[in-house]
Amino acid sequence: METPSKTWFVIVNPASGSGSSKKKWPKIKYLLEKHGFNFHFAFTQYSKHESVLVQEAIKSNIKHIISVGGDGTLHQIVNGIFAQNLIPASNIKVGVIPIGTGNDWVKTYGIPKHIESAIKLIKVGHIAHQDIGKITFLNSKNPEVYFNNSAGIGFDGYVVSKVEAYKRLGAFAYLYGALASIFSFRNFNCKIPFENDSHLGETFMISVGICRFSGGGMQLTSSPNPFDGNFDISIAKDFNLWDILKNLPKLFNGKIDNIKKVNTLKNNKLNVVFQQDSLPLIQADGELIGTGNIEIIMIPKAFSFFTLKKPKDFFES
Repeated sequence: METPSKTWFVIVNPASGSGSSKKKWPKIKYLLEKHGFNFHFAFTQYSKHESVLVQEAIKSNIKHIISVGGDGTLHQIVNGIFAQNLIPASNIKVGVIPIGTGNDWVKTYGIPKHIESAIKLIKVGHIAHQDIGKITFLNSKNPEVYFNNSAGIGFDGYVVSKVEAYKRLGAFAYLYGALASIFSFRNFNCKIPFENDSHLGETFMISVGICRFSGGGMQLTSSPNPFDGNFDISIAKDFNLWDILKNLPKLFNGKIDNIKKVNTLKNNKLNVVFQQDSLPLIQADGELIGTGNIEIIMIPKAFSFFTLKKPKDFFES
């Protein structure tokens, strides 16, 4: 059990949840003090500031971080942890007080949205060690990107580009973003080589899952397990408008593997090479990260975080 007497660093994204983090901070601060946490805190001031803040904390020998925000806030904290090399990333322990638009990552683990319940979980919760994905852009100077939940190429990247306009709607923002994208998105041509086979041709979406939910509750991969060392991959091929409309419910209920034009597989790496000049958008944990040919590899059990249950109670037998 972790004790709150350790020094913690709390990173608050004041924009998360359409400004809810900033409004709720006085209550969060009071409850952290009430439960005996010894902590410093900082508000993010610009895009990706979380990554800088977490590295500054690590340089000060702080190894316990609390994320106050949504999936994007946690994503940047994870990238800060994995971009540094002062100490092993798995030695940094992260707690989450979820205040965001989708709050997708916490759904996998049942981390409560209720503030005091989330704080109590951090105080007495189990430490779990989940897998992390690493995206490297090939033939590009784009920096490496790490993700703790999911990554996607094509339609879901396009949806993420539309979501900002609907964030006031909370989790429904992703549904509205999807509906707004249906009529304007175009399939892309790519090659995905595997040892025994390869995918080549028109593609609607490639989803690479570590955890279960993304896009405000969508389940774009069929059976992800954050502890098994493999990505759960869905490749949706050559969708037309009718394919999208009739299969939309299956993107939310975990039945994506029942769609005829979707191939699902498990692997610990993935290379995607585009066969066209116009490149589709790529997202990681709901954040747009760029375009271009990529390699994705798995880093097993590298991210340490506070949760209510032990990993075996979620996925392992």
